[in-house]
Amino acid sequence: MINGASNEHLHAIEFDLIDDEGRRRAAVVAALGDEWDPVAVMTGEDEAHRLLYSGLDEEQTAIYRRLEAAGVLPPREGDGRAAD
Repeated sequence: MINGASNEHLHAIEFDLIDDEGRRRAAVVAALGDEWDPVAVMTGEDEAHRLLYSGLDEEQTAIYRRLEAAGVLPPREGDGRAAD
């Protein structure tokens, strides 16, 4: 209420976005096409992460460990070296 004014002129409006969300998701999957392979994408992402953080020196490794402990970066797997 503003300055003692009545709320009689206000109306509740509801939106059901469930159908729109379903259409949006279907459009995204259709846009990705039949060639999209989510497993291959995730494998590529993992390899890119390993390459990005491979071969860190001692100071860089210490910084990575601090960021890892803070939850900013994911844990490093193995010895932190990229695959040959």
